[in-house]
Amino acid sequence: MIKNYFKIAFRNLWRHKSFSLINIIGLAVGMTACFLIFMYVRFELSYDKFNENFDHVYRLNTDIKSPNEVLHWGSASAPMGPALKADYPQVKEFARVFGYSYLIESNNHKFQENNISFADPAIFKIFTLPFVQGNPATALNAPFSIVMTETSAKKYFGNGNAIGKSVLLDGKIPATITGVMKDVPDNSHISFDMLISESTMEKKKMIDPTEWGNFSNYTYLLLDKSADVNKLQAQLPAFLIKHISEDKRRKGYNYDLFLGPLSGVYMDAVRGAPVNGSISNVYIFSVVAIFILVIACINFINLTTARASERAKEVGIRKVIGAAKSQLTKQFLGESIIICIISFLFAVLLSLLFLPMFNQLSGKTISDNVFSHGYILILFFTAIAIGFIAGIYPALVLTSFSITSVLKGRFSNSVKGIVLRRGLVVVQFTVSIVLIVGTIVVYNQLNYMRNQSLGFNKDQMMVLDFSGDSAVETRAESIKYELKQIPGVLSASASSSTPGNGNPIAYTQVEGKSGAMESLNANLYDVDYDFIPQYGIQVLAGRTFSTDYPTDSTKSFVINEATLQNLGYTSPNQAIGKHFLQWGRDGKIIGVIKNFHFASLQQTIKPLALRINPHNTNVFTVKIAGGNIPATIASIQNKWKSLVPERPFSYTFLDENFNKQYKGEETFGMLFLYFAVLAIFISCLGLLGLASYSTLQRTREIGIRKVLGASVPVIVNMLSKEFLQLVLIAALIAFPLAWWGMHTWLQDFAYQINIGWWIFVVAGLLAFMIAITTVSFQAIRAALANPVKSLRSE
Repeated sequence: MIKNYFKIAFRNLWRHKSFSLINIIGLAVGMTACFLIFMYVRFELSYDKFNENFDHVYRLNTDIKSPNEVLHWGSASAPMGPALKADYPQVKEFARVFGYSYLIESNNHKFQENNISFADPAIFKIFTLPFVQGNPATALNAPFSIVMTETSAKKYFGNGNAIGKSVLLDGKIPATITGVMKDVPDNSHISFDMLISESTMEKKKMIDPTEWGNFSNYTYLLLDKSADVNKLQAQLPAFLIKHISEDKRRKGYNYDLFLGPLSGVYMDAVRGAPVNGSISNVYIFSVVAIFILVIACINFINLTTARASERAKEVGIRKVIGAAKSQLTKQFLGESIIICIISFLFAVLLSLLFLPMFNQLSGKTISDNVFSHGYILILFFTAIAIGFIAGIYPALVLTSFSITSVLKGRFSNSVKGIVLRRGLVVVQFTVSIVLIVGTIVVYNQLNYMRNQSLGFNKDQMMVLDFSGDSAVETRAESIKYELKQIPGVLSASASSSTPGNGNPIAYTQVEGKSGAMESLNANLYDVDYDFIPQYGIQVLAGRTFSTDYPTDSTKSFVINEATLQNLGYTSPNQAIGKHFLQWGRDGKIIGVIKNFHFASLQQTIKPLALRINPHNTNVFTVKIAGGNIPATIASIQNKWKSLVPERPFSYTFLDENFNKQYKGEETFGMLFLYFAVLAIFISCLGLLGLASYSTLQRTREIGIRKVLGASVPVIVNMLSKEFLQLVLIAALIAFPLAWWGMHTWLQDFAYQINIGWWIFVVAGLLAFMIAITTVSFQAIRAALANPVKSLRSE
């Protein structure tokens, strides 16, 4: 019996090759897209789960409170971890992680390493980071100890034993390799190429281990398996009262602590992490996967039920000779599952083909192959489930035919069936139009962020990184002077950071309108005298820094409009001369500048203060003329080698640097586009199949109309009109859904586009063009056919 089912199934597939091919291609493409999205979503949700202590690790988060706002940070101050371990027995271990960069030198090899972290020895007890060489229990105990990843160790020492080897930090500080660990997994929210012992920072006086107000470390806690997290959380206010005096609280040490589970760190968009994900993107791609699968299933249901009349006689004869309804249902379900299994095999091949490209597009190795983690089994059972779900309705329809009606030739497709198929086509194109609108909105938002006026000059600005090298800092003015002598170099400045590259936020006290000192949290840029004019930042009131005023280097601040508004001043001139106290500098406001975007357009512009501080600069910004840029870069490189021979020539361009902030959004946009195209392609396959079948059923009608004088355009219009009406209905349903979905997505951006009416017009026209192109292909063929042949065959 089963053998007979297979024979009939394959015979029917072969007899109707075109419809079988449409079903198989649609399902295979749909399965492939869903399979890749599933792997992507699974990977995003797997972050940090490789850690054996995953369920017992928490990050110490801080809410820093000021009168006008609360800052939600994922970092904590240096003494907090040790104090928590000392005060609470349920805290087994703590590890502080602080990102840094160094010029590393070994065996005449020099590399600027920007992915280094300082860490406590217990990091290897908290996180599962297997060692290749060395002992994790002691590797970071001593100052100036370094643990490298395998890749970094090979870069410096080849395949030999790296333990005990020495390197120089910034060309002058000797450090010893005490361990080599495997590379940090891609699905880790912390990422580094090297770890340096935290005690090195204390030895070099880079941090004050007793300072409770400097939130520069990520602090991770390993709790005992029996620990009550809620109980420990409830004890944190008392912990702060114990360690922070009332006097310090009056000076601004006003914050709350929270325990954030490791499971939520990667997706924490508010507090951030060294590597961040987006739970909204995960939800969106999951919905897109479901949409694609639904569209593929709709194709199958539509084409199978549309051909019901062709198989009606077969069903009638089988019933007459004794076939039970359950047997016929099994047969048709079997045919459905066979199509899905064939589609599954093609989906595996397509997944193998496109997985490397998908990894590259997503910017991370989601999976090395489709056979890992039981992916193949998941896809196989998904195919079986699709076969059952998509096949159950057609099977019930086909087995419900009346024997007498079928055998007397009075059977035709039911009105209910036609209404259902039309409804499913509407669903398909509703989804397709929603995806078209989404794609247009995503790309317009990305384009808006890339091209929006930022309030400063970003074009042809070369950024030379020297990462706080004190030897370069002390010679900054002379180096700038030499760079400016190069033909093609228009200007140069030095600063602690550049827009888009991050900066510290400092507790600040400013004289308010009442004359009393008011507290706020302000971003801080340490700059030189040339920074503001070179970046073309507009001065609204007062003046910028000048060497004509000796106190500018010790007592002067320039603030932005956001700081002004935070303090309640209505005019920039009101703030000039006001008392300003920030991170140990006591001075006055000498100028107010127009707001400029020093961070991503996903954030509103925050309060910012600029001050002269030549001892805390990390980069030179060099403005280049637009003539022969390659020649100018070569000249700068040669000059750099002569001026700073100890450091490699490392540069980026400011505009490219700034736009790197949107890498995640650009990846999301590209993936969204590709999957939207796939969904539309599958919808078109289904529409093509239905149009072909509709044309086939109306062959005699078309022939008669042509004999009676109907022209080709009339025939094409007759065959296309029904489908275009369905697309119109789909558009009317899709537009409000698309507006709601994309309006919600845009709320993650502080600066966003308006979803204009033209977007819906373009999406609707695209959907109509796609539908017309698909349907017209079959309609024109039918209209051009010789009516004599069609009438003779009828």
